[in-house]
Amino acid sequence: MTITLDAIRPCLEGAIPAVIATCARDGTPNVSYISEVHYVDPSHVALSFQFFSKTRANVQQNPRATVVVIHPESAAQYKLAVHYLRTEESGPLFESMKAKLAGIASHTGMAGVFKLRGADVYRVESIITVYGTPMGLPPPRLNALAALREGVARLTGTTDLASQLDSALAVLREQFHFSHAMVLMHDPAVGKLYTVASAGYAESGVGAEIPLGQGVIGVAAQERTPIRITHATAEFGYGRAVREAAQSHGLGARLEQEIPFPGLAESQSQIAVPILAGERLAGVLFAESTEPGRFGYDEEDALVVLASHIGATAQFCDAAPEATEQHDRPATRAAVPKGESLRIRRYAENDSIFVDEDYLIKGVAGAILWRLVRGFVEERRTEYSNRELRLDPTLGLPDVSENLEARLILLQRRLEERCPGLRIEKTGRGRFRLLVSRPLALAEIQPGAH
Repeated sequence: MTITLDAIRPCLEGAIPAVIATCARDGTPNVSYISEVHYVDPSHVALSFQFFSKTRANVQQNPRATVVVIHPESAAQYKLAVHYLRTEESGPLFESMKAKLAGIASHTGMAGVFKLRGADVYRVESIITVYGTPMGLPPPRLNALAALREGVARLTGTTDLASQLDSALAVLREQFHFSHAMVLMHDPAVGKLYTVASAGYAESGVGAEIPLGQGVIGVAAQERTPIRITHATAEFGYGRAVREAAQSHGLGARLEQEIPFPGLAESQSQIAVPILAGERLAGVLFAESTEPGRFGYDEEDALVVLASHIGATAQFCDAAPEATEQHDRPATRAAVPKGESLRIRRYAENDSIFVDEDYLIKGVAGAILWRLVRGFVEERRTEYSNRELRLDPTLGLPDVSENLEARLILLQRRLEERCPGLRIEKTGRGRFRLLVSRPLALAEIQPGAH
């Protein structure tokens, strides 16, 4: 029976180092360990290039090599006959291998030694079993295909983005048994991702930001490729470490305007999958676990499918018809609520919004909220449309792919968590209402003012 590369993908996790045998032009053989054999597609693998070693010198002279990989659970061994094609020193493949190698390095105490210089791509010409008696495999954790089937059916039943995000997290929790997960959306104007939904954390972290290129999440977004690590790694950690790094660089004063990222303090496994809306980066689907090796290839493939559904919904929301102008301004004026005033302060420099001295939100979402509360105070307005916001040049929305629906979801959820006196509720496709239960006292701070 022909052995396929897909059938032995667990051997390519990096849990057990692989062995490569090469031969110089004069026939002198060389055998050495390699940190990572990375699955590229059913016909190709990539090997980590870290050192200017004899192995690399041999491959440059003679592009044929033999690689032995070992199944991490059954100990079955397979011999791959491979042919060197090229080396990639940047791009999605390189960044994915770099993230995975960081996990291996941290797990083995070699974080200061392992550094990826390139991804050497090989064509796999044949695979044979090395003689031996493998151990029996434990039963699978779950049937990923069956879980994906249930998950897709659940996502297909939702059409608005907010319901899609909540359903996706419910699928990860109930079908895949992922205890900690989140969805982040992309803000192209500032090159960051912001959390819009999470599950399993003590604090939701809605509104927490990650720059493109930072950690597993940021790199997956920047390179638009899934990234999965199976062991703990300091380089791709989040949470407390991010804040400690900011404080060590004298940025502590800015932390009062940063929402803490809801990452696990002792994360052992992480997976990040980009959410694409057509050609546009919409966001990232992320999960993590305190258990090493929690996410395998099957889980990665399943999350790619789920992410594609979220991306399609985001694209649909951007393109869907919205309320026309006649619905934007109702004739009725809202009544003034009674009680103690809710003090709302806006810093014009970055649209940071504080409510009763507590930081709430900033950026485009902050600009939107300021427009809404001003409309209530000055005109007693409560009814709005997405279309009206899109056409308002003062909000700073980018010309295309502004992800307005996701920003409104972010604002809605931050208000639910931090400001019960204000709420946003959806009233129809492309329409929403601001609910105000306390009088509002507004103050605006211009740049340079104290």
